[in-house]
Amino acid sequence: MCLRGWQIAEERGERGVSLDFILKVAGIGLLVAILAMVLNEAGKKEQAQLLTIAGVVVVLTMVMQKLDELFTVVRTVFKLF
Repeated sequence: MCLRGWQIAEERGERGVSLDFILKVAGIGLLVAILAMVLNEAGKKEQAQLLTIAGVVVVLTMVMQKLDELFTVVRTVFKLF
């Protein structure tokens, strides 16, 4: 049955993209935006740019982990590997 992928996710205590994940991403974005504005106002534009890039890398890493979970479920559901 093709619900096996969902069963695996539920056994791990996961269920797709949770509200917790969305709030983490939004919180990181908000924190980075505020700190970047403060650094820009203080005249430290290079540090603000590095902070923004670091924030993007952190969020992209989190998204990549979720994509890996998605592909694992798809492989399991369709029995690809």
